[in-house]
Amino acid sequence: MQKREAIRGVPVNVITGFLGVGKTTAIRHLLNKKPSGERWAVLVNEFGEVGVDGGLFGSSRDGELFIREVPGGCMCCSAGLPMQVALNQLLTRARPHRLLIEPTGLGHPQEVLGTLAGQVASGVLDLRATLALVDARCIEDDRYLKSDTFRQQLEVADLVVANKVDLYGERELENLRRFLGFLGKDTEESLLAVEQGRIQLEWLHGPSNFQVEENYPHIHQSLPSAEDEALPECGYLRKENRGGGYYSCGWRFDPMMVFDYDQLFALISGADAERVKGVFITGQGVFGFNKSGDVLSVMDLDDAIDSRVEVIVQEPRNWCALESALLNALSAD
Repeated sequence: MQKREAIRGVPVNVITGFLGVGKTTAIRHLLNKKPSGERWAVLVNEFGEVGVDGGLFGSSRDGELFIREVPGGCMCCSAGLPMQVALNQLLTRARPHRLLIEPTGLGHPQEVLGTLAGQVASGVLDLRATLALVDARCIEDDRYLKSDTFRQQLEVADLVVANKVDLYGERELENLRRFLGFLGKDTEESLLAVEQGRIQLEWLHGPSNFQVEENYPHIHQSLPSAEDEALPECGYLRKENRGGGYYSCGWRFDPMMVFDYDQLFALISGADAERVKGVFITGQGVFGFNKSGDVLSVMDLDDAIDSRVEVIVQEPRNWCALESALLNALSAD
């Protein structure tokens, strides 16, 4: 049997940013611009227990796109084991020309980068520019300025990308420049601005300035993923999580449970939450819902293995009312 060539020098970019800044949209944009014939892999981490982003990225029918999710909090926890297992599986299956890693918006990018140390040192991975997306309006909000995670995302970035620039002006950009200067970053070289996550492919090719070291002590509770559980007889399951001052609840539904699009749209539009992400099989087709604050976007998807949704809030909540509303949004047909 012919021996497969060793995997060597795979360019890898970490694309980080706080909750709701538009990382998933930016990666979708990059995937749409992927050079034909190249195999790309995406390792995505989500705060919630039910992985949704993999469905929002869509599927590849030509074997050129491979997605691996690590739901349930920061993937670098438990000595990096969840990330290492997922990364090794993804590299072996995809043998990609490029790897993109999207940590959760509430995660720790420095530890994620540190977890890559072994593969970088051995030559399996070639660490390239780390991009941090930021909404410049956040600089005026103490919740972000006091967040160690928010600051770390900007500190480790080789390029800071001011996203959603069509929604604010020069004053907010200047505030961001000053804050980055306070963190010791050269904004002339490292600050870029885009609308709707329109990152340029060439930005991925830049070098990484991260100093790779082996040990980044970092411990959180590691919970079993909803992906590992069979659905109960009722046809759906619910999973909750919390950390970093946020609370999440996710649901996964049997693919035979078909939803009514109009009822879903009304429910998600009116949801009082920091973040809502969902992929739903409806009577009108398969749709991805992505809500950040008051802004909801809906996208057509080719297919989905099931319906699932994740909701993130800042205060503890009784989730039974939302669960009832989701069940009431099932199609009557």
